[in-house]
Amino acid sequence: MSKQIILVGGMPTAGKSTLAKNLSKHLNLPWISTDQIGMIMRSVANKEKHPKLFTWEDYDGVQFLNKYTADEIADDQFASGEAIWLGIRKLIIEDDTWSDGFIVEGANILPHLVAQDFSTASNVKAIFIGDHDVERVRKVVYTRNDLLFNTPDYTDSLKEKDVEWALNFSQKLKSQALEHEMPWVEVEKNEHDLARVLTALELDR
Repeated sequence: MSKQIILVGGMPTAGKSTLAKNLSKHLNLPWISTDQIGMIMRSVANKEKHPKLFTWEDYDGVQFLNKYTADEIADDQFASGEAIWLGIRKLIIEDDTWSDGFIVEGANILPHLVAQDFSTASNVKAIFIGDHDVERVRKVVYTRNDLLFNTPDYTDSLKEKDVEWALNFSQKLKSQALEHEMPWVEVEKNEHDLARVLTALELDR
């Protein structure tokens, strides 16, 4: 059996980490997030040479939301994904630790980059997920328990901007996934999501 690598991209709030954990358990494969990969890259990268790796680092969540529009934040997420892709790509090509394969999840996985580098790699499968139920996205944002946002300065108007940019990013990501003929799944945050993702990946077992 060839080494199996699964990439799970998607919008914030869609539940990528939960899905990766469930896939990991179901397929008996380890998983890692692109946030972890980005952290490792920033620990060794030159900030002047790779500024897009550090776009989010100089601000806490509230400061970032105050400084940029929802469209700008969505675009910055794409730029961050392109910067971190170098590390993701290196892991896929050079990893010799996980002999059976692994799962990588995160908003930094972008369809055009997967298509660019792994369109002919039969052992690399990518899937992208979104949740366009606005009330469900809003619930996640309003109830988040994140130190970056656990402050009175994270006002309802900023929470609404968080919802807006997440949905904006998701629409752009979905368009790109469909353009490159990669599977897109609208999650429902229930017990059926894993089965639907496995089917879309043609791993229905």
